[in-house]
Amino acid sequence: MSIMYKSTRSSSEKVTASQAILKGLAEDGGLFVPDSIPALDIPLNRLPSLSYQETAYEVMKLFLSDFTEDELKACIQGAYDDKFDTKEIAPLVKKDGAFYLELFHGKTIAFKDMALSILPYLMTTSAKKNGVTNEIVILTATSGDTGKAALAGFADVPGTSIIVFYPKDGVSPIQEKQMLTQKGANTNVVGIIGNFDDAQTGVKKMFGSAELAQRMGQKGYQFSSANSINIGRLVPQIVYYVWAYGRLLKQGEIKEGEPINVVVPTGNFGNILAAYYAKNMGIPIQMLFCASNENKVLFDFFETGTYDRKREFILTTSPSMDILISSNLERLIYRIAGEDAAKTKELMDALADRGEYEITPEMREGLSCFAGGYATEDETAGMIRSMYEREQYIMDPHTAVAAHVYEAKGRECGTAAVIASTASPYKFTRSVTDAIDNEKYGNLGDFELVDELNRLSGVPIPAAIEEIRTAPVLHHTVCDKSEMQAAVEKILGL
Repeated sequence: MSIMYKSTRSSSEKVTASQAILKGLAEDGGLFVPDSIPALDIPLNRLPSLSYQETAYEVMKLFLSDFTEDELKACIQGAYDDKFDTKEIAPLVKKDGAFYLELFHGKTIAFKDMALSILPYLMTTSAKKNGVTNEIVILTATSGDTGKAALAGFADVPGTSIIVFYPKDGVSPIQEKQMLTQKGANTNVVGIIGNFDDAQTGVKKMFGSAELAQRMGQKGYQFSSANSINIGRLVPQIVYYVWAYGRLLKQGEIKEGEPINVVVPTGNFGNILAAYYAKNMGIPIQMLFCASNENKVLFDFFETGTYDRKREFILTTSPSMDILISSNLERLIYRIAGEDAAKTKELMDALADRGEYEITPEMREGLSCFAGGYATEDETAGMIRSMYEREQYIMDPHTAVAAHVYEAKGRECGTAAVIASTASPYKFTRSVTDAIDNEKYGNLGDFELVDELNRLSGVPIPAAIEEIRTAPVLHHTVCDKSEMQAAVEKILGL
């Protein structure tokens, strides 16, 4: 069956997977969704025998149905190779009764590598399939991890350039240095005076500008996205939830068909939406626990049915979740609205115009497999500390948010739980060491803390950290949130 893609905001346009990947965002501002979610066509009892690459093929062939077998397998083999520091790609580690799916073994030590390692291959293959001769400009907003992973993926990829916007004071020092030291003649990094929502809104506005698209086309450019609004980002994320179920079977932790729960630290809603899609493909996921930090707009939504972004934006120790406009939630809204594009557009317009929307009681019934939870800053630090003391296992703040929500809401279910561990603690050395012992480590510099973390954990310092210790800063541009388009025009010479 050939899967086509349509916008969440209109039913007029249908495109192939490769066209959706190239466009990134639908012309009406909506997000591309598959016209149906395909059922996994491999028996669950075969999953344990598959490698990560083989699992990826079994999932992605269903969603990317206009890719040939050779094309897709070439993309997968190019992405999931020795740039990951373990052959498993995504190890499943049992600690204190839960299963941590370690998604940070890629080149930039965050879960974004799982999708952004393959997106450049999918993008360039899509361009060839569709006869695109323009240079593809990857325009991306980041709350910390997407930026570096996208920069690393697209650096010096022929036919592409990349521009990343990040909140100047809203990422960790390690995250910022990873981006600012990125090599590549086609890479551009811009800090904005504003928060991630400002960056994301600015990027979406540029995607929606017909006038800008026309001027870019005259110069031989066209936009695409590396954010999770791009289905080329979302589909590869489904893979690791299917993989995790297979690992649990292989390790004898569950029996075939036995349900599991999934706990995901969530900001832009893409990572947990991928788990929801895996559930709809036939993976026996019972509950999806959506874990928020103090920017708990998603928790409040699942509690009340009202999405309200009109609140204080809080800078936390889990900056990749410091988000008040969760873009991928639109794909879930579309699904629980019965794939009613007009209703989805109405709600998204209300969010843009009034800062909130309320779903119907019938739509809320479609959320029965979701539960929200959140962790305060103190609870996040307490989870890092207690897990270290109990298990000598060190987690980053985002994973700690999820672990706290599991302790508060998920453990009592008695069902095997997979917790998405989304970043290496080495990306957040100060937050992690402060949580373990602030008095002992509080006066050390960021890279001194790297060495202390190595001593505490016994985990080798990742190459991604070692290489930026002395790397020169190559990107210096900072602009106001209102000047983002001007920055793009200057970079592209428009």
